[in-house]
Amino acid sequence: MKVLISADMEGTAGVVDRAHTAIPDRAAITGVQHNAAEYDWARRLMTEEVNAAIAGAFEGGAAEVWVTDAHGSMRNLLPLALHREARYVSGSPKMLCMLEGLDDTFGAVMFTGYHGSAGTPASVLAHTYIGIIQDVRLNGVSMGEYGINAAVAGHFGVAVALVAGDNTVVAQVRGLLGPDVVGVEVKRAAGTHAAVHLHPEKAREAIRAGAAEAVRRAGRLRPYRVPAPVRLDVDIVAPDLTDLAALLPGVTRTGARSVAFEGPDVLNVFKAWRAMLNVMMTRSAV
Repeated sequence: MKVLISADMEGTAGVVDRAHTAIPDRAAITGVQHNAAEYDWARRLMTEEVNAAIAGAFEGGAAEVWVTDAHGSMRNLLPLALHREARYVSGSPKMLCMLEGLDDTFGAVMFTGYHGSAGTPASVLAHTYIGIIQDVRLNGVSMGEYGINAAVAGHFGVAVALVAGDNTVVAQVRGLLGPDVVGVEVKRAAGTHAAVHLHPEKAREAIRAGAAEAVRRAGRLRPYRVPAPVRLDVDIVAPDLTDLAALLPGVTRTGARSVAFEGPDVLNVFKAWRAMLNVMMTRSAV
């Protein structure tokens, strides 16, 4: 079995602040400055949690493991510190973004370092892709990055087998995808910027055991399939950003701060979603 690990950062044990997750050379975009030391140890913790998932996947019977760096500009993991038997996919933009490399030859997807969806109360660093998004729905179902990525994986017939992060994202993923998804709580949220953490070594032990179990049960998990046609609804924080999203062909404005797009399948809608995000991030129209 081939396994793909989608590695985000906010859900890592020990991480609670944007000073931990903002890539220092992107300060002009993130607004976070002088955080190089905190980012450095946070990316090391992220890398070690990914290594735990890789080791567990192999122990559970995986023949091949790929890791896609899924945070920010997607160049956070330390290549020399990664498990030597894993393949590492990094950089941005990538066609499948947080799932780059995935196709129908994979048997399972795992999420490490994941976080709750935008607006989730008492959830560490909860958001959906970028801070200007208030909610995203596929065919009327509200979800965060975990749901969108589960739908993309489902397009290829691949199920999500594990999620590791705080208690809120574990609950959201299992609520959407079912209780058979292995959930590993590495911290319990006490607010947006506060949590009670497992020691990093214990977090890694739990992830390793969870990943092994996830591979063993992957064969009985069902992919998350969104029936066609697929409708995407997006709620945005401000009308001027909504103006930009509505410039895209096929995007319909549905309110002062909301847009919709309908496509024949998940991948078509996913491309439109990515285009919306990138257009809105320009914050100006031509």
